[in-house]
Amino acid sequence: MRPALRASRRAFSARNRSMGLATRMFTGSASHSAPPQTGRNDQYGPATALFSVALTVPQWPDVVGRMEAAQSGTRSRIGMSDVRTVSAMTEQLSSMDDQFGGRTARPLAAAFLVNTVAPFLRTDGPEDVRRAMMSAASDLCYLTGYMAVDEGLHGLAQRYYVKALELAGASEDHLTYCTTLRGMSVQAVDLGQGPVAMRLADAAAASSPQAGPRMRAFLVGQQAHAAAQIGDRRSALMYLQEAEVAMDKAESRGKAFGSYAPASLSYHTSQVRYEMGDVQGAVAAMQESDRLRQGIYRRTRVKERAILAERQLAVGHLEAACRTWGLALDDYPLVDSGRIDKRMTDMFHLIRPHIRNHDAQALYERARETVRPGLVPA
Repeated sequence: MRPALRASRRAFSARNRSMGLATRMFTGSASHSAPPQTGRNDQYGPATALFSVALTVPQWPDVVGRMEAAQSGTRSRIGMSDVRTVSAMTEQLSSMDDQFGGRTARPLAAAFLVNTVAPFLRTDGPEDVRRAMMSAASDLCYLTGYMAVDEGLHGLAQRYYVKALELAGASEDHLTYCTTLRGMSVQAVDLGQGPVAMRLADAAAASSPQAGPRMRAFLVGQQAHAAAQIGDRRSALMYLQEAEVAMDKAESRGKAFGSYAPASLSYHTSQVRYEMGDVQGAVAAMQESDRLRQGIYRRTRVKERAILAERQLAVGHLEAACRTWGLALDDYPLVDSGRIDKRMTDMFHLIRPHIRNHDAQALYERARETVRPGLVPA
């Protein structure tokens, strides 16, 4: 889920130093000057589907017309209406990712980047418009990188993320810059690279010293998770408390649909407790996260229910784990996600030793009928 937050665009002198840090974080990551290599199918295959996404954007005939003009090379100048086109399409693609997973949405996002956004970036226009277009493109690159993570394409995700940093720095888009650094930290912590995750989370927080309370919770919640993974219990608890205080302050000012919310903070609380060895506490916090999460975030719901089931099993609650995995299977056919497929593969291995239990056997047989055939054990 991307935080749907918008803030004034402020210059930040540390951006080049932080960008250099980010490009060195992962072994083998590409230089930030190289565009992401999306592959032939990403560039051309989903064009028809991409235009179908445009139909869901308000005033879609105008959006489609602008996309066609960009692809044909007939545009000689860009305007703010073109920037709004990119932003509107990014929101639609983000919604698709939330509901259907990265494998469904990323090829469409990659096609839009190559066929529409890249031509816009090469087209002349007033300086403020060009800067706004780079900012919109950086947001889309960040989203596309997030989708690639969901597919399990981590090298590709890093290239999108670094391109997002480059564009955000060039456009002085403070928000997308620190959001992307945080996204890279999330990727690293999920891969078990705690020290890398910590440095990236710290860089994201340092890049946003005047963040509002919701953005502050968004940033320090990730710092808490990374600190817990590297065994820094004191810092993890300190960051988690800071995130809770910031969230309370943000919520007192009003709800913000689509942004970092109490469900997200409960997820981070669960992750911190799990990393510190409190599996019972991790289960309770993940249950709270599931209770609070809005229904439109289907991919996140399936993924985190699978995590919850694994932890329920770890504390000996087999029947509860089977029920939770069953809830994840309810939505599984609607989501195409590499991360979720990995969780389903893990489920088969975890449940097999308990196959004589009635609930476990029923879950196992249902999963064999529900998940993708390639995931089913022989």
